[in-house]
Amino acid sequence: MAINKKIIVGNWKMNPVSLKEAEKIFSGIAKGFAVLKKTQVIICPPALFLEKLKKVSTKISLGSQDAFWEESGAFTGEISASMLDTLGVRYTIVGHSEQRHKYTDEEINRKVRGCLASGIIPILCVGETERDADHKYLNFVKQQVESALDKVSKNSLAKVIIAYEPIWAIGKTAVREATSAEFLEMSLLIKKVLNDKFGKSATDTVKILYGGSVNTKNALDFLENGKADGLLVGRESLNPAKFTEIIKTSENLNSLKGPNKK
Repeated sequence: MAINKKIIVGNWKMNPVSLKEAEKIFSGIAKGFAVLKKTQVIICPPALFLEKLKKVSTKISLGSQDAFWEESGAFTGEISASMLDTLGVRYTIVGHSEQRHKYTDEEINRKVRGCLASGIIPILCVGETERDADHKYLNFVKQQVESALDKVSKNSLAKVIIAYEPIWAIGKTAVREATSAEFLEMSLLIKKVLNDKFGKSATDTVKILYGGSVNTKNALDFLENGKADGLLVGRESLNPAKFTEIIKTSENLNSLKGPNKK
């Protein structure tokens, strides 16, 4: 995982229905850009497409949408990090808002540690369900980060990606869109939590992404003004043209700022 690169992750969720369509979308994204120097692209498709998509293009890294903490055993329907490793999958989403209610904080922590033990980089999702006037959401996210990274070593922290996704800003029940300023606030909070637990030198290596109804219209704002290390994209990652535009926004970020900006 390159320290100086932005990371753009596409979470396909339970889409598309067929392998043929998955290959079409995947190849469409790969054809949309040449060599990327400042951006790493990761696609997380449904697990049954992983092996086939690995052969479509090497320009895109593959991730899974979840992983179980045990290596093997009587766990019907689960996929272990070790199994993903045998496929050459290097990333997995852990604790996504659509999955987190199924697991305790301790189980999310076991998923993170299981991924790290198998050489898989976890994309740890954290985020509050509501932004209350008493600012209790700050402690809520703080606790999520602390519990998920319990017993994770300082050396392993560099192999963890954190994605902040405000649940109140996502999907059909969204109260409103989140702002880049709100993301920056949470990013600084997460960095403080990491700094208190692991020290500044370890914290500086951690990528913090924004994920919450990311689209072509708000991508630049979160990357530039929110200072996000990358984006976790849902719906628009299934549209090659729109997802490629987001990737190019990341790749061209410095030039988009203009010659007089730093």
